[in-house]
Amino acid sequence: MALTAISPATPEHRAACGSALADVRLGVPISREAALHLIRCSDDDLPELLAAARAAKERFKPGVITYSRKVFLPLTNLCRDYCGYCTFRRDPGDAGAHTMSPDEVLAVARTGEKLGCTEALFSLGDKPELLFPEMRATLRHFGYKSTLHYLEAMCELVLRETSLLPHPNPGLLSAEWIARLAAVSPSMGLMLESTNSALLASGAAHDNAPDKVPAKRLRTIADAGKQNVPFTTGLLIGIGESAEDRVDTLLAIRDLHDRYGHIQEVIVQNFRVKPAIPMAHWPEPTRGEMLRALAVARLLFPNLNIQAPPNLSAPYYDDLVDAGINDWGGISPLTPDYINPEKPWPHLEQLRLRTEAKGFTLRQRLPVYPEFLPAAMAKPGLLCEKLHAAADGQGLANMKRAA
Repeated sequence: MALTAISPATPEHRAACGSALADVRLGVPISREAALHLIRCSDDDLPELLAAARAAKERFKPGVITYSRKVFLPLTNLCRDYCGYCTFRRDPGDAGAHTMSPDEVLAVARTGEKLGCTEALFSLGDKPELLFPEMRATLRHFGYKSTLHYLEAMCELVLRETSLLPHPNPGLLSAEWIARLAAVSPSMGLMLESTNSALLASGAAHDNAPDKVPAKRLRTIADAGKQNVPFTTGLLIGIGESAEDRVDTLLAIRDLHDRYGHIQEVIVQNFRVKPAIPMAHWPEPTRGEMLRALAVARLLFPNLNIQAPPNLSAPYYDDLVDAGINDWGGISPLTPDYINPEKPWPHLEQLRLRTEAKGFTLRQRLPVYPEFLPAAMAKPGLLCEKLHAAADGQGLANMKRAA
């Protein structure tokens, strides 16, 4: 598969890229200017960029690539946002519209537990009850005031009744709700996606998505940092942003982590075309763009976990290792990727073999990374007890429990 350069390889650009790579070799912290040169590097310079990123990864966590064995729990796919790339969300009455019952949540979690899963990933639409009376009626039927109250209860149910650890992705949160969910989950996430507010314009990816305002998402991530909650975030590439936007989104995440130290993982996710979306005719990011974005992310975050989902880069996902990732994200032996159902996760044995072919050992982790376990275990109680039982001596998944 050909690598596509983002900009012409002019002599001036190649010289600037070479200078940035020289600074990287000397250990100079990468600046915005250097990151912009590197993310636009020519195909000729790409191998050196990838080598620098892989070397940085090896200084951080040598010899190992991790993943989280999970069940995917789409608590509700009703959502008040209409993003141009999404097939997950539904309106009430649409084919496939569904809100899981407590019995359904527990049944999936218990089956996953038998298959060695340690993570219960909760994904859901953002505050659908604010738009849909049908969701308000469903919540009343279940006995809850809001989707977040229901999510909190389902995290607590999974935590109490199984060995799985909840990891919710509930959208925008207040400081109060971050604290409440942190009591029943060791980590949580919210994709920043992009800091480019122009994506909110008419006809753009987020033009009818009130919860995708960058400032609001940055505020949620910052509020989690103020409470020392281990947090996953990242960027989505290929939704109309520029290479400069990609760098600025990474820098916004870096600024938050520099301030609070709570970003446990940065995901670089690539947009994939689907037939029934408004963006069905948009070009997908090339393999070269994905490699450049990942490599620059690694150099901007030399001591943070960098993740890319393998199913969205199949069949070439093992190439992502060359760009400095140290994690494959959540992989399920049971449930599909409900966000990208047309892109199945690789079989875990295939993932292991392809990871080993790149020279790394594949290890199963928990939804919270080892270096963030102390923060997640700071308060005594059920969550702390479950984390103790789930973690091995290295803070990864206790395989006696996960097997």
